[in-house]
Amino acid sequence: MSQVVPSPLYAAIDLGSNSFHMLVVRHIDGSVQTMAKIKRKVRLAAGLNDSNTLSQEAMQRGWDCLSLFAERLQDIPQENIRIVGTATLRTATNVDVFLAKANQILGYKIDVICGEEEAATIYKGVAHTSGGSGRRLVVDIGGASTELIIGEGFEAKALTSLKMGCVTWLERHFKDRQLTTRNFDQAIDAAKATLDPILQQYTELGWDVCVGASGTVQALQEIMLAQGMDEVITHAKLKRLQKQAMLADHLEELDIEGLTLERALVFPSGLSILIAIFELLDIESMTLAGGALREGLVYEMVDELKQNDIRVRTIASVQSRYQIDQQYGQQVACLAERLLNQCETQWLVEPQANAMLDTAAKLHEIGLAIDFKKGGEHAAYLLKNLDLPGYTRAQKHLLAELVRRYREQLNSLPEQHAISSASAKRILRLLRLSVLLTHRRQQELEPQVTLQSEGDKLSLFVDAQWLANNPLTASELEIEANRQSDIGWPLSIISR
Repeated sequence: MSQVVPSPLYAAIDLGSNSFHMLVVRHIDGSVQTMAKIKRKVRLAAGLNDSNTLSQEAMQRGWDCLSLFAERLQDIPQENIRIVGTATLRTATNVDVFLAKANQILGYKIDVICGEEEAATIYKGVAHTSGGSGRRLVVDIGGASTELIIGEGFEAKALTSLKMGCVTWLERHFKDRQLTTRNFDQAIDAAKATLDPILQQYTELGWDVCVGASGTVQALQEIMLAQGMDEVITHAKLKRLQKQAMLADHLEELDIEGLTLERALVFPSGLSILIAIFELLDIESMTLAGGALREGLVYEMVDELKQNDIRVRTIASVQSRYQIDQQYGQQVACLAERLLNQCETQWLVEPQANAMLDTAAKLHEIGLAIDFKKGGEHAAYLLKNLDLPGYTRAQKHLLAELVRRYREQLNSLPEQHAISSASAKRILRLLRLSVLLTHRRQQELEPQVTLQSEGDKLSLFVDAQWLANNPLTASELEIEANRQSDIGWPLSIISR
């Protein structure tokens, strides 16, 4: 009996200015699966004095943390480990003292990377984990530096690392721990002054979408979701959160729904930097990236994961892991696309709606890996909770609600923030029809159909002889027409 070779483990460690992070993954089915995420608040940047010397206390906090990390590195091949230091270790004049003991504790070399390399690696992490097309502006606010990158696909076109971060801005502009208009204004103005030298270059390059890849942006999104907002960050929401923060007089009294105690101390300083970036670069909206520096380090180590289309890789990985019939998923997706192309121009308003339809078609049977009877419920749970590089949290939520309803009983979709409600319900209608018409699971056995749309009114023309030869499907199509029509989505089945 042949022995199964375990999937290799990879570890990426980021010695940041605020926190030390360790990410352990394994490479499986053409994707990476997270095995462990370990984070410790070290506040290394807070230990820098005016001459940029790291205090003994700050170094000891770092060494104590690395002693914990060292245990998890013991069973990982040396070539699968990457450890990097960032802004504070770049700045510290006594960095050699810290590194000598840190290398001894870990047993592996620590690379202190320059700001440009950090920005490039962050961009790789974003590109490998975030979907969408066009040019991206990536913003990563760290403890002592902020990286801004403009790129397209996997290629970065502009890389900048600026000397400002949520820890250094805390010590510089909120040192008195007071949440006043004066402190916020000073922090925002100082951030704008730091950004000013790159303003012309970045404005001229331009971008189509903006993503945030930092603890600050993640904390903001968690706050917004906890307060019933959607996941898209806007300037208006940032100013609203600034007002909430200023209801407290001191940092220690900060109490914002959705804000963790761990993040509270550096939240106002990170918020002020992000407000400055939004205002100076005139950013309309921002979403959270799926990965950043640590993910970039991992993907650099795994050659097999070089893939231009992140969503294609994600879909293939999920299909393989859950033994989904890939050929049938492709058949459903192709029919759904043909039906869509027969509808009115821009029947689906947003470009990303097409990608949601394609993904839902290819993954709708994922729940069958658990059980047939509640396949839709199981599918919804899996898609909502799986790590899906290339998809935002809102998109995962939409996919979950679509596959929950891909067959039998039909009810309206709940509120979601990935695309418009009109496009979402239209995707669901096409998905259900495509699944129903392909149930024989062979493309040559599909009926000849034509779909016509007048707004939300659909007319499906089906070959009469095929309906006569397939009475069960003919009956199910009539039932489907009634189901969609009953909830206000008019559908007629017409034989010809």
